[in-house]
Parts: sequence; C-alpha cells; structure tokens
Amino acid sequence: MKFLDAEAVHAALDYPSLIDHLIEHHKRDVQDQKSVVMDTPDPSGETNYFLSLPAWRHGEAAAAKLVTVFPNNEKNGSGLPSVHAVVVMFDGTDGRPVMVADGTAITLRKTAADSGMGAKILAPPNPERMLMVGAGAMAPHLIMAHLAARPSLRHVSIWNRSPARAEALAASMDLAGIEISATSDIEGEARAADIISCATMATEPVIQGDWLKPGAHLDLVGSFRKDMRECDAKALQRCSLFVDSRWSAVQECGEISQAMKAGAIQQSDIRADAFELAKGATGRSGDDEITLFKNGGGGHLDLMVAQILANYS
Repeated sequence: MKFLDAEAVHAALDYPSLIDHLIEHHKRDVQDQKSVVMDTPDPSGETNYFLSLPAWRHGEAAAAKLVTVFPNNEKNGSGLPSVHAVVVMFDGTDGRPVMVADGTAITLRKTAADSGMGAKILAPPNPERMLMVGAGAMAPHLIMAHLAARPSLRHVSIWNRSPARAEALAASMDLAGIEISATSDIEGEARAADIISCATMATEPVIQGDWLKPGAHLDLVGSFRKDMRECDAKALQRCSLFVDSRWSAVQECGEISQAMKAGAIQQSDIRADAFELAKGATGRSGDDEITLFKNGGGGHLDLMVAQILANYS
C-alpha cells in the first residue's frame, strides 16, 4: 500500500498533465458518490465537523476523503490548521487498500485542476489577461492551473477584500514570463479580463454580469453552500452555462440554486457538465460567447485523482 504525504502529492501532480488526465477520466462514469457530515459542539463555542466523501467506480476503484474541521485550532494557540484530511483508495476488484494520501494536498490540486479543465475546454483559445478574485490557499493553485490550461496568459491581477493579502500573494509568486500584480479595481480588471477565477467565501456577488466582456470565461469555485454566491443572476443569464457535475454544482452551490429558485435560469440552461464535455459535447461555439464553469467539486474528483496518484511511482 502506498503512503503519500503532501510533498509527494504536489510533486506527482503537475497541472498540465493532471488537467489532461482529468479530461480522460471524465470520459468514464463514476457510479456512486455521496457525502456524509457529522458535527458536534466544541467547548469554545465553535462546531467541529467530520466529513466523509466516498465515490466508487464499480469493478475499478473506490475512494473516500475523510475530513475533520476544528475551527478553534486557529484561535487556541495550537498552531494547527482547522482542516485535516486524508484520501484512502481501495482496489475495486478485490477490496484491497491501495493507497493513503494527504487529503489537503489532493483537495488543492484536484480543485484547481478541475477549473483548469474547464478553462482548457471552454476559455477563449488565446487569452492574455486573468483576474484572480480571492487570495486564499486556493488562489495560487488556480492561477497555476489556468496558466497550464492557457499558456498564452501573460498578466494576472489579484483582488481580495483584504488588499494586503492580494499584495502578499502577488509578491510571493514568481512565474517566468507572467506579470502578476494586486489590484483594488475589481470592476476595471474584470472588464478587461479574458479569464476570471473566483475562490471566495462571498454570500453576495463579487462579479457583476455587466462587467463580462465578449468572449470572456468565468470560473466560479468558492460558493460551495446554498447561501453563497460569487456572481449575480445577470452573469448567469449572459453566459453559456457549464458545470463540473450536475449533482454538486447544481444542487448545492448558491449561484445556480438561488438563480433557479428565483426563476432567473432553468436547469435546462446548463449546456453540459464535465463528463459530457469530455465525451464530446459542444463547449464554446463562438469568439464572442461568454462561458461560465461552476466548479462544485465532489468525491468523484478525489477518486479520479487518487487513481492518477496510484499510477505514480
């Protein structure tokens, strides 16, 4: 059985090849995927969580990401992060445990590569400017994944509600041939951007549909709950809509679920998911078409990445 720590996971999963592998993996279905969430009060007043995200390709492989969320870790002086995770994979033919790997590293890589996959299929063919909205742990990985998907990118601007975090991230990234800078003008940069990627905890839109220029590609990552959203309904109405999976992105994420509830869009407006795109469904169909890819995540992606890692030596 293989044991891969975070360093080994990051070393194995370079974005150009990971994106290509994910596209190939989406040509095959995942038969079962679920999520199980348990919680208990913490003496600090916070709520602690234990999550299991299992997925199964029958006769091939099964995996589960096990996650704990203890918010008080970041406040009690322990020096521990609030989130810990491992991914465990089993052989799908005889049930043998095959691999245990660092789940936090897998989450960063698979989430960013999911968006990179969306950009490789849907973004304009030769974009030059990218706007990264958010400067948290996902942001540098999303930047690297989009650069892998669209190597023509030459300028990345970073906006964050806390300008200091955007400036720190811009200063920390040194990518050959890429100009990276922080910005306080989110509207101006959004209007100029060929690709916009959002990874925030916003519950009110940070991107307005009126800002999107013809031919732009909007990548939404952060809104993983029904009360969260990173763009307004106008953006959904202006864009050709695509999702990574219909079960997570449509039902659980706020932009789409809120817009559907309000009648701004219908489920039939979603043109395709990543499985359908990988199998040949039409993506971008014109130079001026504005595309939107909702990255909802899910245990099926952890399974796919675990299968990719299992073949790494």
